[in-house]
Amino acid sequence: MMTTPCGWAYNYRWIRVCFDSFVMNSFNSPKFRLKQMGFRPCGRWEDRGGKLRCVLLDHSNDKNVLFAFISDGEVVYIGKTVQSLKKRMYGYQNPGPTQSTNIKSNGHIQDVLRSGGTVEVYTLPDNGLLYYGGFHVNLAAGLEVSLVKELKPLWNRSGK
Repeated sequence: MMTTPCGWAYNYRWIRVCFDSFVMNSFNSPKFRLKQMGFRPCGRWEDRGGKLRCVLLDHSNDKNVLFAFISDGEVVYIGKTVQSLKKRMYGYQNPGPTQSTNIKSNGHIQDVLRSGGTVEVYTLPDNGLLYYGGFHVNLAAGLEVSLVKELKPLWNRSGK
């Protein structure tokens, strides 16, 4: 046990273990990994009088978008859309009776918001620069399955 100049006792090994754990968890977290890939916050979910609303501040009209829902710092869902992002979020806001993914996601989002949590929307838009054999590669389609498999978001069916 050592003491600081002001008399506080500390154990250097304990501080080092805590710091290393913090660094490893922070830099290996799914959210950090998505941000390193280029995901950026573009909106959030809100409960407006019992009705869900996705407020998008950026990329609302982009197509071929890979997106993630991040609830209180944790990646809980990863999805892709070939439609505009705004149209895809509308599907979660107003799911049809046969749209099981939209219905489940709507329920999850409402549960988080009712409990006082947050759900942010992050996106990785397709910049159109990826080609293979002369063909454009849809970045969202190419990455979604791998990200879900690796990060195991709670709300993705294969992430359970």
